[in-house]
Parts: sequence; structure tokens; C-alpha cells
Amino acid sequence: MTDHEQLVTMLAARSARRGEFTLASGARSTLYVDARMTTMSPDGLALIGPLALSAIDGAGWRPDSAGGLTLGADPISYAIAYASATTRRNPLVRAFTVRKEAKAHGTGKLIEGPFQSGDRVVVVEDVITTGGSALKAVDAIEAAGGKVVGVLAVVDREEGGRERIEERGHPVIALARAAELVEQMERSATR
Repeated sequence: MTDHEQLVTMLAARSARRGEFTLASGARSTLYVDARMTTMSPDGLALIGPLALSAIDGAGWRPDSAGGLTLGADPISYAIAYASATTRRNPLVRAFTVRKEAKAHGTGKLIEGPFQSGDRVVVVEDVITTGGSALKAVDAIEAAGGKVVGVLAVVDREEGGRERIEERGHPVIALARAAELVEQMERSATR
């Protein structure tokens, strides 16, 4: 089984559910994907870090850092950073977090971690639906002097978010698609 197939199997078993759901966007759906059930597990992190880093390198993005809107992006960006260190990649990829709102105390930062103005950045997202969270992170990163080279998602729900992000000039890579998860769920149900 390839790493991609392992990820789809893991996501379908742990993160995908059928039923009636209201998504963060307010839209209704019969598929809910809580990628955190996979991205926050030890074996999920161990799989996603190298798989995402390989996809990033395959796209030729060569980022200095990776991060996105907390909470969904956090474990993914940390896994990418760790994978870059274990492979002795040059340059290493630093992880950071974009807060939903700037802190009201201390330095009042919106971006936490070793992000630096001028960084080439991969924006990370757990699940893309409308693209709103990724674009909010893009705006914060660009306002802080970062150059977004692309957006990486663990799952693309295939509901227009990818296109919305790409319309803003940012290429998107998804490690898995909603259709793949549904297909895997159906295969598992018939076994």
C-alpha cells in the first residue's frame, strides 16, 4: 500500500463520517471530515509529515516555513517541520501558527513561531471546503511580509474552495480528496 493509500484509508476510518452535518461555513453536508482525528495521532503525524514534504518538494515550492490558521493547521505544519529535520532537508522548514485574532496582551502577534518577514511560505490547511480559513491565513502572512508559494491541504472536500484559492493566485495541493474517502468508506462497508 502506498503512503497515499494509507492516508486515505486512515482518514476514511478515523476522520470521515456520514450523516447530516452543518459545516464551519454554515453549509449542510452528508459528509463530515474531522481530519484532526488523523492529524493529531502518532501514526497520522508520522505519515503526513513526509508525505506533505514530498508533495511540497515535488511542486518545487522550496518554502522556508509552513503554517496556517490554528487549530487545524498546527499538527500538519509541525509534522512537516519535523520531517524536514529528519531528512536533513536544506533549507529546513520552520512551523508557525496564525491566530484567529491577534493577542490582546504581550506583543499582540497574529503569527506565532519562527515565521520571518520575507519567508517563502506554504499555507497549511486540514480540510478545504470554501477556502476561507486558508485565505484568512494567506492575508495574515502576506500582511506580515511573507510570500505564499502554495497551499497544502490534507483533504479537499471538492466544494469550490480549491478554485477560490487558485483564483487568488495560489496553487493548491491536496493529499486526499473527499471522493477518495467516500470510495474507501464504501469499500470498507462491503467487506
